[in-house]
Amino acid sequence: MVVEQFDLSDPKTRYLNRELSSIAFNERVLHYAYDTKFPLLERVRFLAISSSNLDEFTMVRVAGLKDQARNYINKISPDGRSVPEQLRVLSGTVRTILQQQQQCWLQLKEELAAEQIFVLHPSDLSAEQNAALEMLFLSDIFPALSPIAIDPAHPFPFLPNLGLVQLYTLKNQKTGTLLNSVLPLPNKLHRFYRIKHAGAGIHMVPLEDITLRFAHLLFPGFSVEESALFRIVRDSDLEVSEDAEDLVQNYEHAVKRRRRGRIIRVKALKPVSIALTNFFMDHVETDIQQVHEMEGMLGLCDLAELCKIEREDLKFPPYTARFPERISEHSGDCFAAIAAKDIVVHHPYESFDVVVQFLNQAAQDPDVVSIKQTLYRTSNDSPIVNALIRAAEEGKSVTALVELRARFDEEANIRWAKNLERAGVQVVYGFVHLKTHAKISLVVRRERESLVSYVHFGTGNYHPITARIYTDLSYFTCNNVLTTEAHYLFNYITGYGTPSHYHHLIPAPDHMRTSVLQMIHLEAEYARAGKPAAIWAKMNALVDQEIIEALYVASQAGVHIQLVVRGICCLRPQVKGLSDHIHVKSIVGRFLEHARIYCFGGGHGLPSPNAQVYIGSADWMPRNLNGRVEVMVPITNPTVHAQILDQIMMANLNDEANSWLLRSDGTYHRVSREGFSAHRYFMENPSLSGRGSNLSVRRRKKRKPKSE
Repeated sequence: MVVEQFDLSDPKTRYLNRELSSIAFNERVLHYAYDTKFPLLERVRFLAISSSNLDEFTMVRVAGLKDQARNYINKISPDGRSVPEQLRVLSGTVRTILQQQQQCWLQLKEELAAEQIFVLHPSDLSAEQNAALEMLFLSDIFPALSPIAIDPAHPFPFLPNLGLVQLYTLKNQKTGTLLNSVLPLPNKLHRFYRIKHAGAGIHMVPLEDITLRFAHLLFPGFSVEESALFRIVRDSDLEVSEDAEDLVQNYEHAVKRRRRGRIIRVKALKPVSIALTNFFMDHVETDIQQVHEMEGMLGLCDLAELCKIEREDLKFPPYTARFPERISEHSGDCFAAIAAKDIVVHHPYESFDVVVQFLNQAAQDPDVVSIKQTLYRTSNDSPIVNALIRAAEEGKSVTALVELRARFDEEANIRWAKNLERAGVQVVYGFVHLKTHAKISLVVRRERESLVSYVHFGTGNYHPITARIYTDLSYFTCNNVLTTEAHYLFNYITGYGTPSHYHHLIPAPDHMRTSVLQMIHLEAEYARAGKPAAIWAKMNALVDQEIIEALYVASQAGVHIQLVVRGICCLRPQVKGLSDHIHVKSIVGRFLEHARIYCFGGGHGLPSPNAQVYIGSADWMPRNLNGRVEVMVPITNPTVHAQILDQIMMANLNDEANSWLLRSDGTYHRVSREGFSAHRYFMENPSLSGRGSNLSVRRRKKRKPKSE
């Protein structure tokens, strides 16, 4: 519904607040923790994800605002809010979500008990169970604990980010003297411990309750007068000098500094005495004045441990990703399959193993001359890294661009870089002032006395674990124009050669903003000329003001714009006279929507075989357009074009069961708990590439994909 009354000159009308939009996404995630349509342990997982998201939001976004306030930088947000105003609004909103999360946990705890999964306090256990719990404490917990008395000889310990700490007021049983002691609970310990017993059901006890129950073993000769549990959140953004002579060493130091980042939030579990609260705040280095006192459980992100319980009936039915038939038709030879026809693989519905196989084959193939690879995030014991190491050991020329600034993966990437260098891989780190976020793997192979290049463009990371739950696209081609421009892009990253222009690839930061704006403006011109004009776009976040304003102008010209924006969206849709023709939805469900797809009708409307279709890893955000090396890849192969436009985008636009519509007032409305599900459709129906040569391509003009 288009809203009638808005002052179009007011920034609050033109833009939604970025921080509040981020919180709104987390509310959508939390909603699924309440939704009884989902299996119980999956709801627990959604709650854990919601808590983890809020932690990261606090560590990065709230920390940034507080840093601005501390340094008297009153930067006004695009929607016209000052830094203090944003902090005030966020404070109340975050408190509300924290309360909702705790209420959700209490509800889930009861439902788990109904399924014979009990999260218990030691007082709920039998004498036999308490004896078993004591043995477990002495064997598996006690050796890792270091209680610290606070006195002139024992300074207050350093507390890690997201760390739990128990404070005790102890009484000497002989002298009656009172003293305070601190017990940090190591992050490497489990949060929940399972108690063996003869009865039915699974009995779990939280770590903090176990340590409190056996405090007398930690403090012999003392009795516990009172105790309290605290959890801290630290500023976790990195500051790295752009003048650093050794970038790796600089990041290593920055990561170490982050561990001691400024404390920006302190939570305490109710009930907690004023005396212990004051004692804690007097000894931690922070300028915050207030402690968030909460009921329930601190650190709900640790509930992810419960999802490992062996109750498959309380989880999503297992799903095995398909391996693309186009590869199988060529006996698993990736190069032969790609040479025959371009391929797009839709993860997680189609296996990420095809990407691993592509690189493994390149590593083993004696005809492969060189491999060039970007690495932004990957897994522990990464098969991608292992393939690159094997290739280097086989004597191939291997170049790896390892991005050190992948947030929270900096340490892992430094480790991978060193392992790669030891194997003989040429490791580069891109630019100090730009993150390299493009996902490209480029293989050069000798065929018939000439060199042929094969390239993989991805919308997601080279991470086989997250590829099981992130929806992403892998595009394989040996198209000479695209591979040549991919070589230009790698040369730009590794050397100093900056091509004056690209004919097909659209890289950032030099060309992407201009090209996207031109395509939006061109659609507006088509609309003004009375031609069909449409834009479909799928991304994780829409923040950039210039792009938003261009979309408003296109809407006013009559362009029909449908946006699928999973997370942050600062564009305000359906405002009369501003964004009448713009519809925005967010898809949240079993899988995390991650692919970026951009479609422009080009005077033909959408869907159309003549439409311009691009994929990439860049959202429409200033950081992607201005501060990262990104690339948008044009899709011209008819089969791949049809798969992305007529199948993937059409299914996303028609999704109901996982969709939330963004209203003009900034709120989201869930479309349906049932209805058509894009996730279910892709799980049940092979893609065009996945079906291989048995498929005759059909254009699906404005027809909702249906389960077959």
